[in-house]
Amino acid sequence: MANHKSALKRIRSNEKKRVLNRYQHKTTRNAIKAIRMASDKAEATAKLPVVISMIDKLAKKNIIHDNKASNLKSKLTRHVAAL
Repeated sequence: MANHKSALKRIRSNEKKRVLNRYQHKTTRNAIKAIRMASDKAEATAKLPVVISMIDKLAKKNIIHDNKASNLKSKLTRHVAAL
């Protein structure tokens, strides 16, 4: 176990960040899944900018890699265009 105050604080802050990152990542994954399951083009088109924004935020915080974010956005945009 940690012996220093700063190490204890680091443990607490890491846990808070881990929980928040998991929540944001899971929420984004659910939103991506909703777009992929959508059969109505208008509905998917309306959701697309919101999901792209969520993906960009994850990439900015290094929760996901920049290239993964680009790939996700590209695939989602192509999927919505093909509806």
